[in-house]
Amino acid sequence: MEARQQGFLDSEPLREADEDLASEVNLNNYVMTDEEREEIQQELAKLEEEINTLRQVLLSKEKQHAELRQKLGITPLNELRTSFSRGWQDMQSSTAYKKTSETLSTAGQKTSAAFSTLGSAISRKFGDMRNSPSFKSFEEKVENTVSTIKTKVGGTGSGGSFEEVLSSAANASSQDTPTNNLTDSSERPC
Repeated sequence: MEARQQGFLDSEPLREADEDLASEVNLNNYVMTDEEREEIQQELAKLEEEINTLRQVLLSKEKQHAELRQKLGITPLNELRTSFSRGWQDMQSSTAYKKTSETLSTAGQKTSAAFSTLGSAISRKFGDMRNSPSFKSFEEKVENTVSTIKTKVGGTGSGGSFEEVLSSAANASSQDTPTNNLTDSSERPC
């Protein structure tokens, strides 16, 4: 008995030939009669005819559907716009969109505040720099140099503030720029 059980419990893997044999086994040993075959073929033909009829009805309904939509002015582009609009509204009402929007708004406010603080700090630093003794000394040296140059060039040497001196120097340099429109007579072609 032990030998028989061992044969049942034998665990050899299936070989390809065993698989082919198993696939060829006809589990339905029922043999169909000619009458049954004819009856099934008639039923199949009837189903195919019904399917064709339903296809024709469906085509007719789709055509009618398209005509009614055309009369109402519903075009594929209008549908796309409506669909997009509806999708956009759905997205805006979603929790994720609202949270993201709030986060970006907060970030924008914080960034704006940071830039404002940075701008104030820079303005304050420039003001401090301008009031520093080293800048005042530099400003005086520039004013003295410009006054000296004006006096030597023939100006009255009125002095003035640093801004006035700079603007007058800028005006003088723009007016003193020579133009080379004149050509030497030897360079003219004959």
